[in-house]
Amino acid sequence: MMGRKSGEFQSIAVSLVEKHAGKIAPSAIRSAPSSNGNFLSVTVDIEAQSQEQLDDIYRELSASKDILVAL
Repeated sequence: MMGRKSGEFQSIAVSLVEKHAGKIAPSAIRSAPSSNGNFLSVTVDIEAQSQEQLDDIYRELSASKDILVAL
């Protein structure tokens, strides 16, 4: 996921995934700022239970105004 760098972007992004995947361990979350520092990418590793779960997560992320890119 990518969004504007702010104090709460990472927690918003993770909470959207947790709605469908359950509690995520801090070790499964990685983030990196863009080269100019305006954006933040957040990667969350999960073990998906189904394609439906992945589709639900993608729809949730895509519908959020805070998520600019969902992959």
